[in-house]
Amino acid sequence: MKIQKILNILTLITGAIAVTTTSLWIGKQAYSWLPPQAAAESRLIDDLISFLVTLGALIFLGVTSTLMYSVIFHRAKKDDYTDGPPIEGNITLEVVWTAIPILLVFWIAGYSYQVYEQMGIQGPMEHVHFQLPMAMQSAYAAPKDSATDALTEPVEKIDVLAKQWAWVFHYPQKDITSTELHLPSDRRVRLALQSADVLHGFYIPAFRLKQDVIPNHTTDFEFTPTRTGEYRLTDSQYSGTYFATMQADVVVESPEDYHQWLAQAATQKPSVANNQAASEYAQASNQSVKTGWTTVAPAIAPLVNAL
Repeated sequence: MKIQKILNILTLITGAIAVTTTSLWIGKQAYSWLPPQAAAESRLIDDLISFLVTLGALIFLGVTSTLMYSVIFHRAKKDDYTDGPPIEGNITLEVVWTAIPILLVFWIAGYSYQVYEQMGIQGPMEHVHFQLPMAMQSAYAAPKDSATDALTEPVEKIDVLAKQWAWVFHYPQKDITSTELHLPSDRRVRLALQSADVLHGFYIPAFRLKQDVIPNHTTDFEFTPTRTGEYRLTDSQYSGTYFATMQADVVVESPEDYHQWLAQAATQKPSVANNQAASEYAQASNQSVKTGWTTVAPAIAPLVNAL
């Protein structure tokens, strides 16, 4: 009897180690499921996703392995159709399986809120985030008379206008307008998000950033691009018939190339930007067969310096 008990304990310990190790490995694989990390905030989101995947794998494997163990080693003998023992309730077991999920929920909520605060996606934060890289600190994370103001103040302030169905970016420093978002790498950026009509969603998957753009309201949105390259901005909110065409290129380049682009764009005269939604709307209007569905006409194409 003692040998059987020892074997059960060893089996339990071995199974727990195997399940934990496998769950940690699956959690590490979650990083490869996501786009490249192109912003300082990406690491925070990726760590959170990896944590959730690890936790989910641990629960799934723990439950399924327990079921498999029970089916294999505790099944009824052949031709045994008798009822099992009449067990009624187990207060200790009920407390355990109630307390563990509650603690897990609080753990997930606390970790998620910590990430949310560190990212500060609703605009400047008024307190210091400890253990946060300098490049990710808010513009107002330190007192205004602090020597770190020059490091934490956003280098670029860009106005972003979302409308049916186009993104328009205005760079006040050079008074330049573009339908392509250019950003300097390793520099804090602050966007002033506005909507000209309905609810839109500013979403760059490679940055792990998403922010609702609300009509009649300006939302400050800060982040730090860290990886040069071209990425995609999409509208995460359904904003009407042609919302799928509401996409824009996001170009992250070195500060030198960024300022060179600004200087070059400043020399160009404003011209009407191409608009895919307007083109598709015009084609649909010229068709001989009418669907009968009412379609909102796209907003007037903006005048931009850089097409």
